[in-house]
Amino acid sequence: MKRDFLHVTDFSTDEILETFALAREVKEKFRRREHYQPLAGQTMAMIFAKPSARTRISFETGFFRLGGHALYLGPQDISLGTREAVKDIARVIARYNDVIMARVFAHDHVLKLAHYASVPVVNGLTDYNHPCQIMADMFTILEHRGHLDDLKVVYVGDGNNIVHSWLRMAQRLPIHFVCACPERYQPDAETVALAREAGFSAIEISHDPVTAVKGADIVYTDVWASMGQKEEAEQRKIDFRGFQVDDQLMEATGKDSLFMHCLPVERGIETTDSVVESHASIVFDQAENRMHAQNGILLKLLHKS
Repeated sequence: MKRDFLHVTDFSTDEILETFALAREVKEKFRRREHYQPLAGQTMAMIFAKPSARTRISFETGFFRLGGHALYLGPQDISLGTREAVKDIARVIARYNDVIMARVFAHDHVLKLAHYASVPVVNGLTDYNHPCQIMADMFTILEHRGHLDDLKVVYVGDGNNIVHSWLRMAQRLPIHFVCACPERYQPDAETVALAREAGFSAIEISHDPVTAVKGADIVYTDVWASMGQKEEAEQRKIDFRGFQVDDQLMEATGKDSLFMHCLPVERGIETTDSVVESHASIVFDQAENRMHAQNGILLKLLHKS
């Protein structure tokens, strides 16, 4: 049976850990420049309703290095849900390709793609969540710490799709996860409730970043105004005063915390240049590991692991 990866919770706890092991193995093969092409002769259609540098580069490069061919379909190639129904596009593309990756605005679009496509669909990002990013993030944390025990992750900023994916991860792996956000920018209440009900993790919503980061192993932030919200950028700068991750906030953790950001970063807004360039920053390891974690996901979905 075909499987999709639309939410972190589409994988079990064991499958997530297996994916990390697979990502580590493939990353090492790439480092050694081994000839490893389990996806030779396979094709992946990449639907981009929402443009991105890292998502395209990591998926396209990774699929190519695994022996396959990735086809980029930009916003002008497919006007998803407007020029043609999502259910029609899903069935047509699935006749040509072995897997579909979609980076879209509406979460409903990726759900419909998966429902109607006869091949696996991978969620490259929606307005609701970003599961591949959080898989890469957790893999990066595992690399740096050597384990995932007693992990406190504090996200500072907008309760957005990144937060929703962390909350989904908290349903599979034990995390002390804190979202420190202004009251108007809290994450989806239902997703918070599901994470708490799963009983794996301690979940907190805070409105005081200085208190929230105490004891954090990871301090994580993202842009305050995502794509599609840029007209709100100036108002958000006002609303998010006090939520910038700067040197003082990193010091407030009281330990040698790591700093993470999913990129692109707006230096001087949600964080400072000094934090991004500090010894605590692992943002470029995160960026690299997008490719490796995604390769692990693809290999599992295509039964090549």
